[in-house]
Amino acid sequence: MYRVTPTGEVEQLVQIGSKQGRLLGATSLHVGPTGRFVVADAPGGRERVQIFETDGTPVGRFALPGRATPRITFGNMVLNGVGLLHFTDRSIVMNQPELGGLVTEFGLTGHPFRTFGFFRRTGHEDDRDVHLSLNSGIPLVDPTGGYYFVFQAGVPMFRKYDPSGALVLERHVEGPELDPIIVALPTTWPRRTDERGREFPVIAPTVRTATVDRLGHLWVGLTVPVIYCVRPERREDADGKTPGCLA
Repeated sequence: MYRVTPTGEVEQLVQIGSKQGRLLGATSLHVGPTGRFVVADAPGGRERVQIFETDGTPVGRFALPGRATPRITFGNMVLNGVGLLHFTDRSIVMNQPELGGLVTEFGLTGHPFRTFGFFRRTGHEDDRDVHLSLNSGIPLVDPTGGYYFVFQAGVPMFRKYDPSGALVLERHVEGPELDPIIVALPTTWPRRTDERGREFPVIAPTVRTATVDRLGHLWVGLTVPVIYCVRPERREDADGKTPGCLA
């Protein structure tokens, strides 16, 4: 891992490798408010999160139990799980639907101390893998307060939660660019067998990525070449439409 300084110089922060303090096949990076950062990787299929100081000095790590489950795939890339995390300097926020909710907050030693966000109805509650995949997504910490959760598969939608984890609102992402995606949404999915002989559904995303800026605007990148920006909702938005700032 490298950092480019304001003067254009390149500094190496973390070396490649599977040992503690090194990275192998990194899947996610997030920089916290003070400049410390976390990186997720999965050497040997074991999901791992490491915490680093601004200069790359390792200060903590933990591994998640079991092996990575590829719930949302885009080509050869796995987009869910430990590949999507948010670092607050005090905790790490991830989507681990296996734990019973949309958003799970981990302490810096890897202990999950709260899970919130009820699952949306999918019509596939009798198929656990499909149901959990359609409830996989991107948890985001809103710097103005609370959390967003963006569903990555199925009908594009997001939710906003307050700091306590209570639901504030739920909205669909809508627009003519999405019409072909909605029409083509599948109701059955092919299955793939992993190296352990376990079958899992191959579910493609409708959302590639999402983020929140410092003003609290939610940016959602779709699998079509369109990015939606959603401004914080106010009382005048009570018509239920997605309040957009850019399409």
